[in-house]
Amino acid sequence: MNKPPLHSINVALGLRSYPVWVGSGLLDDPARWRPLLRGRHALVVSNTTVAPLYLPRVEAGLEGLHWSSFLLDDGEVHKSFANVGRVLDALGRLGATRDACVIALGGGVVGDLAGFSAACWMRGIDFIQMPTTLLAMVDSSVGGKTGVNLPVGKNLAGAFHQPRAVIADIDTLATLPAREYRAGLAEVVKGAAIGDEAFFVWLEQHADALAARDVETVLEAIARKVQYKAGVVARDETEQGERALLNFGHTFGHALETAGHYTSLLHGEAVAIGMLLAAQLSERSGMSEPGDTARLEQLLHALGLPLAIPPGMDTEQLLQWMRLDKKNTAGQLRLILWRGIGRAEIVGAVPEREVAATLDAAIANGRQVPAT
Repeated sequence: MNKPPLHSINVALGLRSYPVWVGSGLLDDPARWRPLLRGRHALVVSNTTVAPLYLPRVEAGLEGLHWSSFLLDDGEVHKSFANVGRVLDALGRLGATRDACVIALGGGVVGDLAGFSAACWMRGIDFIQMPTTLLAMVDSSVGGKTGVNLPVGKNLAGAFHQPRAVIADIDTLATLPAREYRAGLAEVVKGAAIGDEAFFVWLEQHADALAARDVETVLEAIARKVQYKAGVVARDETEQGERALLNFGHTFGHALETAGHYTSLLHGEAVAIGMLLAAQLSERSGMSEPGDTARLEQLLHALGLPLAIPPGMDTEQLLQWMRLDKKNTAGQLRLILWRGIGRAEIVGAVPEREVAATLDAAIANGRQVPAT
């Protein structure tokens, strides 16, 4: 079998521009990424699941440097200030200077926490993203959002800190559990849903191949989603406008994650349910047509993603977490809704009664499969 093609995508931020490389065998190609390490210190942040599989490949490229590794336990609950402190301690023990580099080898939790730690050490040192999950490849590794969760909400503490590069080696997806893989597909769908109707149609046409992990199809989907996000980030790095659209489904989704104590739903699963809720709210508000909601629901179902709010969660509980969302202003809900596929927009002062009615209907319905 021929080696899949390498995709090179530039995140254009002037002097802080950086490449996103998507392809096969990249972890075993230090000639590509080693020159990005400017100093002699490096700290690899990974977790106890990923490190045994892929840390030896990265080690081979660090020969001659003074480096060490820091391993988290696996899971969203470990994206915490306590672990940021431990990473900073590890940098201190390493003697890391201002030209040191943090390498994030893992999924979104590792990338967010490692990037935030790099932003804090000596007020900001280099870091490189080496995402090993589909979700991290298509979303969290690109754009410089870093941070940690708090007991009162997800990602409420953080910083914008752009990486030196993103090395997305699709070979790591071979060891990704099926549930984690499907969760990553939710972020692929999101990019199409908010701003690229042609890509959404492509996803509908290739849903079976994506669900089956066809390598060429997956590579094409990753590259198209990263290209879209890179353009948004270049136009609005710190989320003053257009970049907020990338949060489609996230206000609902983060509330679902928090209500489930970060254990009942994976991030991508929560985003899938959140996107469907946002589409239902848009339809309820007269912004979109039922057919658009149905197409989104059917695509998410075809990709094996959950559609229903988990049992035991109630409307007031979810609203409580939604009120803490970072996009809210003046105590009013500010959500990303849409006028149909590819036409998302920021909507301020969304009436809580409409949100509550949408949640009530979804909880009462409890639908697990799309309407036909």
